Amino acid sequence: MRTIKGPGIFLAQFVGDQPPFDSLAAMARWASGLGFSAVQIPSWDRRLFDLRQAAESQDYCDEILGVLNRAGLALTELSTHLQGQLVASHPAYDVLLDGFAPPELKGDTKSRQAWAVQQLEWAAKASQRLGLQAHATFSGALAWPFFYPWPQRPAGLIEAAFTELGNRWLPILRRFDEAGVDLCFELHPGEDLHDGVTFERFLAAVDEHPRANILYDPSHMVLQQLDYLAFLDLYHDRVRAFHVKDAEFQLNGRSGVYGGYQEWIDRPGRFRSLGDGQVDFTAIFSKMAQYDYPGWAVMEWECCLKHPEAGAAEGAAFIRSHIIRVTERAFDDFAGAPADAGRNRRILGLP
Repeated sequence: MRTIKGPGIFLAQFVGDQPPFDSLAAMARWASGLGFSAVQIPSWDRRLFDLRQAAESQDYCDEILGVLNRAGLALTELSTHLQGQLVASHPAYDVLLDGFAPPELKGDTKSRQAWAVQQLEWAAKASQRLGLQAHATFSGALAWPFFYPWPQRPAGLIEAAFTELGNRWLPILRRFDEAGVDLCFELHPGEDLHDGVTFERFLAAVDEHPRANILYDPSHMVLQQLDYLAFLDLYHDRVRAFHVKDAEFQLNGRSGVYGGYQEWIDRPGRFRSLGDGQVDFTAIFSKMAQYDYPGWAVMEWECCLKHPEAGAAEGAAFIRSHIIRVTERAFDDFAGAPADAGRNRRILGLP
C-alpha cells in the first residue's frame, strides 16, 4: 500500500482576469498559501499555460515546474476536458461547443475535431516532458442525445457510436502510451463515458488499451444514483486520477435525476463544497488506500451555494484530514512468529 498524494487543487474554476487568479505564478502562491501541495492545470487557458509550447520545449516545461516549485507545489496532471469534448461531439451540440475551440474554427466541425486531436497529442508530449504519470480529459459524446431509450433506438445505434468513439481515441491512446502517460477519462453525464457500463463498452472498442483509464469523481455518481464505493471495488485497477468533489441528492416529488431542466441550485442532485454534501469520503479514502491508488487527491470546486474562495480555503484541510498514512506492518505483528515450514505442519497435525 502507499499513502495517497495530496492535497491538490484543479485551477480551472478559479481562473480570472483579476489577481491572484490571472497568472500561474500568482495562483500557485495563492494555492500554496491555502495549504495545497499541488495543482492540476487546465491546458486550454493561455493565461496559465501554453500547451503547444509545452509539447515542443523542454525549457518551457522546466520553467513551468520552476514556477510551481518556488511556491512549494507539484503538478498533478494537465487537463484537456474541453478539447476532449470536441474529439467526438454530436451535431446537436455544435453551436454550444463553438466556445471550446479557437474563434476561427467557429462552425467548422471537421476542423474543430482535428484541432482537438492535435491538442490531445500535444498534451501527451507535454505530460511526458513535465514528468507526469496521468492526464485528465473527457471522452466527448456521439450517443448522449439518445441516452434514454425513447424514442426507441434502432438496433446497433449505440454499438456504432462506441465503435466510432474507439476509432477516434485509439490513435490518441497510442500517443499517450508512447509518452508513458495514462489517459484518464472523467466519467461524467454529457459524455459517452459516464458510468461503469459505458467505460466497459469503450474498453472493448479500444481493445482493452492499458492507457485507457478513469478519473474518479464520486460527485457525478451521486447525481446518477450510482454506488460510488462499489464502483471502486469493480474498477480500482483503472482509476489513475481522482477529483475530490462533494455532492448531494435530495429526493422530492417534483423532479429526479434528470433535474427538470432546472438551474443547479434547484435540482435534486447538485454539487457542494467539500464536507457540505453526502459523499462518504472516509470510506473512499479507505478504499483508495486498500487498492493502492498511485495518484493525487485533487479538489475540484463546483458548489452552487458557497463562494469559490471559501470552498478552496476549506478544501486543503479537508483532504489532508482524510488522507490515510498507510501502515507498513500489521497491527498484530507483535504476536507473530518467523516462518517455519516444519512448525506449520505440526500445527496442522501433519507428519
